[in-house]
Amino acid sequence: MADAATAPARTRARPAALILTPSAERRIADLMARAPEGAVGVKLSTPRRGCSGLAYSVDYVTAANPMDERIDTPGGTFFVDGGSLLYLIGSTMDWVEDDFTAGFVFQNPNAKGACGCGESFTV
Repeated sequence: MADAATAPARTRARPAALILTPSAERRIADLMARAPEGAVGVKLSTPRRGCSGLAYSVDYVTAANPMDERIDTPGGTFFVDGGSLLYLIGSTMDWVEDDFTAGFVFQNPNAKGACGCGESFTV
């Protein structure tokens, strides 16, 4: 019987910072195919703005930040801002298109409320 000093350490799997749907991954691939020169990926952040306090923002990035969460997708690298991780853990990001709109849609279990237009959220 192994003692505590020689027993293998048990580690729990870390939850995904963000789950990307196949549709979101395809959109990231499309964005990277048309990315400006020097772009190394696409990054999600949650800047303070809007009537509820935080908003989702997706932009190109030209350099990887070691504090950001890196998610490798089939079409390119996706980053999650390190300062936004606490607001996003366990969220799902999807790309949705219909006859009138197209955009990323977030299912965020951390959001406690959202503004009426859906542009911002609070935790």
